[in-house]
Amino acid sequence: MSTWHRCSIRTRLTVMAGAVMALLCTVVAVFALLAVREASVEDRTQRLANHAVEMARQIRHGGISPHLSTKRRNEAIQVFDPAGTLVTATSGFEALEPPISNLRPDVDSYVIARLCELHAFPGQCKIVISYPLHRADGVWLLNMAVDDVPWHVDPRLLISIAAGWLLLVGATTAGTYRTVSKTLEPVGAISGKLAQITASDLGHRVPVPKYQDELRDLAQTANKTLDRAQSAVEQQLRFASDASHDLRNPLAAMRVQIDEALMYPHETDWPRTANALLESVERLQDLVTDLLQIARLDAGISGRRDPVDLTGLVAAELDRRPRRVAVIRHLTPGVMINGERIGLARLLNNLLDNAERHADSAITVTLALEAGTAALEVCDDGEGIAPDQREVIFRRFARLEASRRRDAGGTGLGLPIARQIAETHGGTLTIEDSPRGARFVLRLPGYAAPPADHVHLPMEA
Repeated sequence: MSTWHRCSIRTRLTVMAGAVMALLCTVVAVFALLAVREASVEDRTQRLANHAVEMARQIRHGGISPHLSTKRRNEAIQVFDPAGTLVTATSGFEALEPPISNLRPDVDSYVIARLCELHAFPGQCKIVISYPLHRADGVWLLNMAVDDVPWHVDPRLLISIAAGWLLLVGATTAGTYRTVSKTLEPVGAISGKLAQITASDLGHRVPVPKYQDELRDLAQTANKTLDRAQSAVEQQLRFASDASHDLRNPLAAMRVQIDEALMYPHETDWPRTANALLESVERLQDLVTDLLQIARLDAGISGRRDPVDLTGLVAAELDRRPRRVAVIRHLTPGVMINGERIGLARLLNNLLDNAERHADSAITVTLALEAGTAALEVCDDGEGIAPDQREVIFRRFARLEASRRRDAGGTGLGLPIARQIAETHGGTLTIEDSPRGARFVLRLPGYAAPPADHVHLPMEA
């Protein structure tokens, strides 16, 4: 990992904001400096032209002085007669040959230009004007040169631009650092609170910022996640407690029976004891099977989904073994669903076993296809379930008093497993109103079986 990526978000954002502002300020400063220099060059050029016009007027009307003087620093002036002979010049340029510039203006107009590396000014750039001067004896030539404007125009301007650059970049950097720090304060608070949360103490919640922004959404999402985690942990603890309790009961009964048989081996009815132990072992086996099924469902493990003829599956499970009560069936043919056949068979048997335990004389199984939904109803004619208890029975290990009276060996996991299988298939399992007994309704996405292909026999000649 590079050094840049090891830096904090605060540092990276501050550096990026400072770099962007520095780039913008540099671009603006360059453009401003170029504009000011261009204006300065234009102004100096115009003043040079005005000075040349004034100088020409003075020479025409006042005569020619053998020694010219100027108030401008580093200004050079030369005057040539019509024959090209130097007549007068400023100090230092009287004997300079050839002229300070090689510009050749028309007789009616002057020429002005910016020139560098002139023989008279090595290593320098000058603004030079060549001005024709009309006199009675012909056209004279006035050459004038002044210093070009430097790239920085003036040191004071450069200092001002640099100071403004530093001020803007510094203010942007400091402002960004402070703004990002204030923005990330809730993140620090959230991180600190999350660091305090352990698997054994999920009661803490992260602070929620008061502003309606992304950090508030993050905090609320984190709290919802913690709620779900706490609920899952509590559910697992309850599951472990209930499972250990249900496992302990048959084990304790088996231990008592074995201890009693060993204490009185000659008086023990060993076949009866073996049958009692076998019942406890079967109960343990059923409980372990249900626990494994619950674990698979909780882990999201499921078999391959294939098209399943639900009508045929229900009929096969009803015919698989006899029931102690009559089974009345109303099955619509050709109802198809996409699902796991083994899981669906487990769901159906859980519903049938539950109905058989509570039925007085009959169970009614109805299957129909309603607007793309396969609806399976399993009804019994028993005592029924009070409306306020209809969701309780879908809790794991929950068993109502009536259920305990009828079958003390149940695990309390059949209906929760059935509902979970239904939900993994995209369906629902509920208890709905019924004139008598309990009416379980399973709804799954379904469709009608395609019609069987017709066999075309060749016609006899």
